Amino acid sequence: MTENEKVLLITGAGSGIGAATAKLLADKYRLVLAGRRVGPLEELAKEVGGSDRALVTACDVGEWDQVQAMAESAIDQFGRIDAVFANAGFGASRGFLNESPEQWKSMILTNVLGPALTIRATLPHMLERGDGHYLVTSSIAGRRVLPGSLYSASKHAATAIGEALRQELRGMDDGNRIKMTLIEPGMVDTPFFDNSPGDSALVDDDIARAVAYALDQPDSVDVNEILIRPITQPT
Repeated sequence: MTENEKVLLITGAGSGIGAATAKLLADKYRLVLAGRRVGPLEELAKEVGGSDRALVTACDVGEWDQVQAMAESAIDQFGRIDAVFANAGFGASRGFLNESPEQWKSMILTNVLGPALTIRATLPHMLERGDGHYLVTSSIAGRRVLPGSLYSASKHAATAIGEALRQELRGMDDGNRIKMTLIEPGMVDTPFFDNSPGDSALVDDDIARAVAYALDQPDSVDVNEILIRPITQPT
């Protein structure tokens, strides 16, 4: 690893947007691939260059000890973390009489507590370095309320976490240059859906390119929100 080669940590990296982002940016970053299922992460690591280029770490982002271990492993392996993509998340059927309370709890732990714990585990390192970049996957559902959608509520929380972090960082009078970007997809054809939405949706590569755009900006530019809809989506 060269001295100036940057490191990108991705949660929810085993499939969908996380995996697409890892593949797109593998030639520019060393990668920390985190997720609940190790098998898909190991396959992805092989695809992006093997253990020299990617660290695989099992992590349920709703569990603080696992998130701490993820961050520590990344720093032990690569010596630095330059960007954190807090991407892990999943959904639920609409309707307050649908799904189980257990499924709701798991979703809230992942979608809300997950990005907060990921930030908490990595922020001391970022502050010590004085620069870095956080990206948080929210959703268009985090901008508008959907009927009966606890998922929408969880993504409103993710949006608030990202903006709260940005304001906290900008309020620090210490010259830090840590950026924060909310990624807010509309409908994306990923494993998130049980039934594929087909050509009416974005694909995960579309979102990965938005992540790459935000990361590629000059040091003086902080892209705070990227809302991406398929051209066919009216709302």
